[in-house]
Amino acid sequence: MPEHKVETKNLNLFYSDFHALKEINFKADKNTVTAFIGPSGCGKSTLLRVFNRMNDLIVGVKMEGKVYVDDKNIYKKNVVVDELRKKIGMVFQKPNPFPKSIFENVAYGLRVNGENNKEFIADKVETSLKKAALWDEVKDKLKKSAFELSGGQQQRLCIARTLAIEPSIVLMDEPASALDPMSTAKIEELIYELKENYTIIIVTHNMQQAARVSDFTAFFYLGELVEWDTTKTIFTNPKESKTQNYITGRFG
Repeated sequence: MPEHKVETKNLNLFYSDFHALKEINFKADKNTVTAFIGPSGCGKSTLLRVFNRMNDLIVGVKMEGKVYVDDKNIYKKNVVVDELRKKIGMVFQKPNPFPKSIFENVAYGLRVNGENNKEFIADKVETSLKKAALWDEVKDKLKKSAFELSGGQQQRLCIARTLAIEPSIVLMDEPASALDPMSTAKIEELIYELKENYTIIIVTHNMQQAARVSDFTAFFYLGELVEWDTTKTIFTNPKESKTQNYITGRFG
């Protein structure tokens, strides 16, 4: 049986009076890539932020239903959110390196978590940069500012920073939307490689990207999860007419 890494049951989320997510039932299995597609404002990023409790930071958010990571309800009162976020990394739409050196960007999470063994940190920085397919490009300039890197390199640096604290799940909110086609191709290649060791959920507006990188695709519309299936099925034989209309560009 596949192992469900992430699961929601009858999930509803409200921003004050606005019903942003409606009865969401969803599962992501271990070592798979799931793409969330759908028009702007349909709940994709909101659901992504449910998994590492980023919505907790927004005033007026109410939630009903259950959210499980590794079969544990992550919204129970005794959950330590900082511990949860170590397990679930997040990569945002725009690269957001810290105003530090390339090395210190990757080491940051380790230091915050109390790690001070220099050898361990150096080793972890190198490993993470290799996993993010960036090591060969930056190994001779680790002391230079992260801001000297190109946009695509900065995004891969942010991925390395996420991987350094050894999450098991990586959430990506349109990680390539601010990048040129060549950098986008590198990020897509990276996503494909990373699923060997991580469960990845990616929000994308780019349907070709969803088709290229994901094993499963979930289509959202007006806060509802309309359809969720293997990516091949969603793109070649969707069951719902709304999905068909979106895929073929009739709306969205």
